[in-house]
Amino acid sequence: MSRRLPALYALRAFEAAARHASFTRAAEELAITQSAVSRHIRTLEEHFACRLFERRGRSLLLTEPAKALLPGLREGFDALERACASLRLDDAVLRLKAPSTLTVRWLLARLSQFRQAHPEDEVQLTSAWMDVDKVDFRHEPFDCSVLLSDGQFPDEWESALLFEEWLIPVCAAQETQAGVWSLERLQAAEQLHPTPDRRDWRRWLQVTGLSAEVPLKTGQVFDMLELGIMAAGRGYGVSIGDLLMIAEDVEAGRLGLPWRTAVSSGEGYYLVWPRAHRARTRLQRLCRFLQAQVAAMRLPEVQRADS
Repeated sequence: MSRRLPALYALRAFEAAARHASFTRAAEELAITQSAVSRHIRTLEEHFACRLFERRGRSLLLTEPAKALLPGLREGFDALERACASLRLDDAVLRLKAPSTLTVRWLLARLSQFRQAHPEDEVQLTSAWMDVDKVDFRHEPFDCSVLLSDGQFPDEWESALLFEEWLIPVCAAQETQAGVWSLERLQAAEQLHPTPDRRDWRRWLQVTGLSAEVPLKTGQVFDMLELGIMAAGRGYGVSIGDLLMIAEDVEAGRLGLPWRTAVSSGEGYYLVWPRAHRARTRLQRLCRFLQAQVAAMRLPEVQRADS
């Protein structure tokens, strides 16, 4: 029986336009012109004899028929991608997405060692700033990702904990030559905030029971953990860092710990990948290597306090 379906490229244009709520962004994704996207949408509207989009001011809205069409269409494209991937040659390249600070402070060095130990397994790393760590394996070109998370992931993913996040104040190494700080010095210190919502300092003060004694100050606000740590290391104040990611700098005398209590954030860094990925064996090999690297690290001696 013949299948009376619209052209695949027209359906693809509709799905992209619906996902972005924009003909312009759909055109950029598909590498075609905006007028081409408009023509594809008109072709579909003529085929289905109904409108698919409505404009209200500057907003692009789906009509009711379009809302009914979209879920099945997305499932169909996902199935097509999976079917094509199953026939694609396994080229031994793992494409990995990871947060910027983790990349700079820990992951780059470990991937270099992984390449030396497993030259047959190439890892292509993309470092990305993410306010909230996330990856979309259906629409992003990655085979795996390292994410800071509470460990709750989709059922179709595999995940493995690399290490838990422990928050601890950090400052310039010379500021701790005389030892840990007094409460008065911590109270007077300039606070550096690696997140705009100041959540790291707030959590650390709450768990340590110091919220009443050490006020949460405004201070310099950054949008990345790495920037806060760098500013602290240069003597601009005290920031919050992750215990494992600052361990080597503390040991080398590049950073100091003014208050040796680390607080669990309740989250950790996980390596995640699609459960049905064709390179599952190589992904597991990478995972085991990274976990072994964590286990071999020497961390500063601190007191630990759970959230």
